[in-house]
Amino acid sequence: MSKKKLAIGVLSSHGGTNLQTIIDSCKSGHIDAEVRVVICNNSRATAMERAKREGIPCFHMSGATHPEPGELDSAITSTLTEHGVELVALAGYMKKLGPLTLERYRGRVLNIHPALLPKFGGQGMYGERVHKAVLDAGEKVSGVSIHVVDEEYDHGPVVSQRQVPVLEGDTPESLAERVLTQEHILYSDTIQDIASGKIDLDNLPQMD
Repeated sequence: MSKKKLAIGVLSSHGGTNLQTIIDSCKSGHIDAEVRVVICNNSRATAMERAKREGIPCFHMSGATHPEPGELDSAITSTLTEHGVELVALAGYMKKLGPLTLERYRGRVLNIHPALLPKFGGQGMYGERVHKAVLDAGEKVSGVSIHVVDEEYDHGPVVSQRQVPVLEGDTPESLAERVLTQEHILYSDTIQDIASGKIDLDNLPQMD
């Protein structure tokens, strides 16, 4: 009897390269999981095209479809629940989750951040802003962090990290490219470690 696969829901806003990596890793068997549903807050997100191409149920949910924040929060929670989602993965999702979603999936929502948290996190720290801040601070090492999502930006317990050296002559763009490569690897490996039980999301050290 085959082991039940971990059911994942992915929330994305833009290109969805991390989404594609998760999908590909599930298909190849690297991750013992399956993406059950994708939710995007941007109707033109490439992530939606990726989901549709893979035959994965995909929904656009945003202030445009649900003007009332509580209604949007409820719709996201209901959609994840209806698709049997056990683990929520944010993949470039640029909106804060509402209280219903956070409570329903407490300790089961992951986000990936392009720096070594708790450094260079917080509101407004995303994309190339993060890499510029790393370079402006003269850091020798950056990296990738996967953390549990709570009510504050980039605040929940860190699940896994991987370092990326800062090279002489790096620009935000060149650093971003190398960090993204490691994002893809780390997200897949971390989800598999959760699926296999190697990582226990109920027993993570808290961040300071």
